[in-house]
Amino acid sequence: MSHSGVVDAWRERERVARALGHEVTSVTAQVWDEAGRDVPLRPRPGEDVVGVRTFGRHPALFVYQPIALWRLLGRRHDVLDLHEEPFALATAQVLALRLLRRRPAPYILYSAQNLDKRYPPPFRWLEQWALRHAAAVQTCNVAAARRCERRGFPGRARVIPLGLDERTFTPGTPTPTATTDPDRIRVGYAGRLESHKGVDVLLDAVAGDPRLHLDIAGSGTTDAQLRAAARASGDRVRFLGTVPHEDLPDFYRSLDVLAVPSRTTPRWVEQFGRVATEAMACGTPVVASDSGALPDVVGDAGLLVPEGDPDALRAALLRVGTDPDLRARLRDRSLERAPRWSWSAVGARFAQLYDAVAQRNPAAGPLAAEPARPLHVIVVAYRAADLLEPCLRGVSGLPVVVVDNSSDAAVREVATAAGATYLDPGANLGFAGGVNRGLATVPDRADVLLLNPDARLDTAGALRLQEQLRADPGLASLGARQVDASGDHARVGWPWPTPAGAWVEALGLGRLRRDRFAIGSVLLLRAEALLAVGGFDDSFFLYAEETDWARRAVQLGWRHGVSADVTATHFGAATSTDPQRREAHFAAGQERFLRKHFGAAGWQVARAAGFSGAVVRACVIPGRRAEFVDRARRLAAGPIRHERRYLERDAA
Repeated sequence: MSHSGVVDAWRERERVARALGHEVTSVTAQVWDEAGRDVPLRPRPGEDVVGVRTFGRHPALFVYQPIALWRLLGRRHDVLDLHEEPFALATAQVLALRLLRRRPAPYILYSAQNLDKRYPPPFRWLEQWALRHAAAVQTCNVAAARRCERRGFPGRARVIPLGLDERTFTPGTPTPTATTDPDRIRVGYAGRLESHKGVDVLLDAVAGDPRLHLDIAGSGTTDAQLRAAARASGDRVRFLGTVPHEDLPDFYRSLDVLAVPSRTTPRWVEQFGRVATEAMACGTPVVASDSGALPDVVGDAGLLVPEGDPDALRAALLRVGTDPDLRARLRDRSLERAPRWSWSAVGARFAQLYDAVAQRNPAAGPLAAEPARPLHVIVVAYRAADLLEPCLRGVSGLPVVVVDNSSDAAVREVATAAGATYLDPGANLGFAGGVNRGLATVPDRADVLLLNPDARLDTAGALRLQEQLRADPGLASLGARQVDASGDHARVGWPWPTPAGAWVEALGLGRLRRDRFAIGSVLLLRAEALLAVGGFDDSFFLYAEETDWARRAVQLGWRHGVSADVTATHFGAATSTDPQRREAHFAAGQERFLRKHFGAAGWQVARAAGFSGAVVRACVIPGRRAEFVDRARRLAAGPIRHERRYLERDAA
């Protein structure tokens, strides 16, 4: 569902998805303003596309005709790809009708917004709700992905670029670079004529050197002002008006260099730069400003200049126009990068995303077991080399990464002797930071076993755990049953920390709560879940980081489990000899989790429950009075503040 799907080329991703076996209905506007002109929907023969009347012309402030939308949402579907911004009125309208229709199919959101804007109510609330309940988020630039994660999306947003037709945007027959006239450098611009596009900066750059000749393809509100400014350059500047999409390849091929001089404003920053990718696919070198997503798109296949700097822009244009070797290098690099923007590649990535989301949708029907994956092991160590050695011996034969938060020579020696990859981050990153450092070395398609140094699990048990995980496509993680050094069973499954749950615990009724996730001492993480959720939140130092990851996975539609027959031995806190410090880290982890998922008010409710429960227990259980008094003091002082004393002491 996308209002801009009126443009035939933008529906190419759906055609690729259909070719890969998906049944796709495209829902779009009947007519939409694209690049300053109304574009009506013209479906291809037999194409499953539905045009819906829209009210409003602003991309964030329009709505669809509700009756037509109601009927469309009544159809059975496994995934809803809502290609509208999370804060848009159309997004709120579709999701509200989806709830009223009681359609459980998960939805995917799109965002290109890479400015950290704070929207007024109700748009801020609509955005947060939409992101928190999305099964996936897809963006066209990295900054937009990180923004969605900060604004409430519980997983890892996927960056999928905008696509182009690789059959249309081709280099054609290359012109020998040596024949380019260095005294007549053909510069081009394509796009809207608006102030944030920086065309005035480009005109200043061209005016400063008679060798530069500029063709401007586009229209917009600043057309008259730009034409007036261009008079100083005489016939060296031509305004071509809006060039039809099908004629753009010839326009790009006619140039020596394309300029993309966008500049950031308080309300806008370049979100992708489609014209840059189109020109590069045609073999035309690009000179772009360093605004927004342009550096990521252009990479080393073009030249980047500071935005708003006509002198730097002029110098870069002249370099490309007068240096045939540079122009040839940029052309080759551009053509190497172009396949990543082809619709066949982009459409295939969307199809993979649909597959991943549908796998987590029980309404989609029986789920097939997913293919086998490599198994990698991550061990986060902090001293205790004597415990690490038998831990690594147990999983011999598997690829292992040891992240040493203590920079301990003995740990390095044990890891190296065992054939493990040894990583020394040079500081104590905590468990979450250590896991993330290890994950950075693991292939995306691998399942990952987190193993504490004081835990014992043999290779056969690890592979059996993976077999059970892969047999259930809905599982994000699977923990092993655990026994302590005496052979007594230890608790592995735990309920979520919640404000209400804190009061249940305070009343001594904790055994009535249902287990939701497995602890991270021996925990297998699914490759697909890691891709969807991302790594651990490294604002957690020790404890509750796996709780947070598990919670975010559940929000994305995954489940967690504990094996019925794979057993590990866990010596429990054997790497820590300071129970006071251990309790400080545990309480701080709980505070971080509750603040993150329930806000400051939720934390205060849970804090009051914990404090009340500790005070009552201190009075009625004399033998453990000191323990409960310490707990009450930590809660009164604030666990994170209390933990900070230990961390500051370590840093000193």
